[in-house]
Amino acid sequence: MEELILCDSEKRLMEIIWEEEPLESGKLVKLANDKIYWNKSTTYTILRKLIAKGFVKNEDTIVSALIPKEKVLISESNHIVEDSFSGSLPKFVSAFFGSKKTLTDKEADDLIRIIRENMEGD
Repeated sequence: MEELILCDSEKRLMEIIWEEEPLESGKLVKLANDKIYWNKSTTYTILRKLIAKGFVKNEDTIVSALIPKEKVLISESNHIVEDSFSGSLPKFVSAFFGSKKTLTDKEADDLIRIIRENMEGD
């Protein structure tokens, strides 16, 4: 799977784009100023980086995402497990539970369902 990793500033702008797309680049500048206090040049600098990386397009001043948010979240999650936990999902889950001691019944049911859906042989 290709790695779709965003730095913090790219992610902040992508959040606005995903929420508002398609949108005019001028509106993106205004929203970036209103939501994350960026000036016009900062917004356009990060937008150019996102275009160069293939995350967004800007055609006739209309900005839209080329990669859905869910795909980026999956890639980032896989990267964390690989990089920080040597690819071990059980180590990741164990670390998670180190900070969160209890689950609701619904959270436990959801996790059990997800595990069952992703087991080999099913």
